Amino acid sequence: MALALVVTTACGATVSPAPTATSSNTGLPLAIDTHVDTPQRMVDRGDDIGVRLVGGHLDLPRMREGGLGGAFFSLWVDPEKYQGDAAWERTKAMAYAVRAVAERYPEGAALCTTGNEVRGAVASGRVALLMGVEGAHAFGTDDPDLLMARLEEIFDLGARYLTITWSVDNPLGHSSSGEHPELGLTDLGRVAIRRMNRMGMIVDVSHVSDRTFSDIMEVTTRPVLASHSSARALADHPRNMTDAMIRRVSEGGGAVCVNYYSQFIDAGYRARRTAVEEEHAAAFAAIDEAHPDWMEASIAKNEKAMEFDPELKPPDLNVLVDHFVHIAGLVGDAGVCLGSDFDGVSELPTGLGDVADLPKLRKKLEAKGLDTGAIFGTNVIRILDAQDAKHPPG
Repeated sequence: MALALVVTTACGATVSPAPTATSSNTGLPLAIDTHVDTPQRMVDRGDDIGVRLVGGHLDLPRMREGGLGGAFFSLWVDPEKYQGDAAWERTKAMAYAVRAVAERYPEGAALCTTGNEVRGAVASGRVALLMGVEGAHAFGTDDPDLLMARLEEIFDLGARYLTITWSVDNPLGHSSSGEHPELGLTDLGRVAIRRMNRMGMIVDVSHVSDRTFSDIMEVTTRPVLASHSSARALADHPRNMTDAMIRRVSEGGGAVCVNYYSQFIDAGYRARRTAVEEEHAAAFAAIDEAHPDWMEASIAKNEKAMEFDPELKPPDLNVLVDHFVHIAGLVGDAGVCLGSDFDGVSELPTGLGDVADLPKLRKKLEAKGLDTGAIFGTNVIRILDAQDAKHPPG
């Protein structure tokens, strides 16, 4: 990584003296990423995303540079570190951190909860800040009444989707990576889906088990979103969506937002990387011990893996493009969108270093004949519009 002149904020975050998140003279593109994990940096490191930061994948200046008009900021809680009320307090802390950006930079960013608010924000040159909760474990309770109360509270704070599970099972359902991936939605999960439909909160089906997915689709009466999942036909991983799942999401008016993580989009790369880690397990365990921060540990592991296997390189941008092309080929351009997982993954395709490189992806998708206006923005806005709680679900 090249060195750059930096300054330090009062919060301790390292930033570049580049432009801040002031409003542009013209509108921003209607382009929305449905999943970025940046709130962790904002809370843990005090990163001010209103200024250009050194490191990480995303801040408001780089969003402008990359032509990204808005994003859903993920409220994710590490279940190994936070349980019970501590998990819930952590969730709210991240929500308040996102809200604070709009308060600190009112001319450059706006908290948005509806499609019309997003349209208005980007038209006025402000970045649209949206929020989603990643996994019901974030509510820190299995008490039905308390969980529903917290669901409504986080909705009132601005969250507009709930990923039913993260990588662990929870009181609402079972995860593709949990202890019981063969199981599905719980009775409380069914209650939650119906409540979300009434509230106007998007049901996010990324991370869930195949059975949970099927159960959700039987219950929901509004379009769903897969906020950060790719195509299983191209990379066989339970975090990805089968062709049948992709079709079912589309038939209900929803969309699958492609995840950029190298190990989710290229099964061959993942297998080779896994083999390196298994062969040198002690070295990778030592990295975990030395780096309590999971992202720092992941970056160190990437460097160590390439040290052990110099030919090991992440896939290039064309592999990511293939996932968009595959999904669009199944269900049309209306069924696919952006779900980067920026700041939540440590390995991106070669050529896509951060959000500022997004024009490279747009150019490649356009070269394939895809409708980037739909894929980058209007598909997500359509799903937001469809959650309008003023109109009862059918």
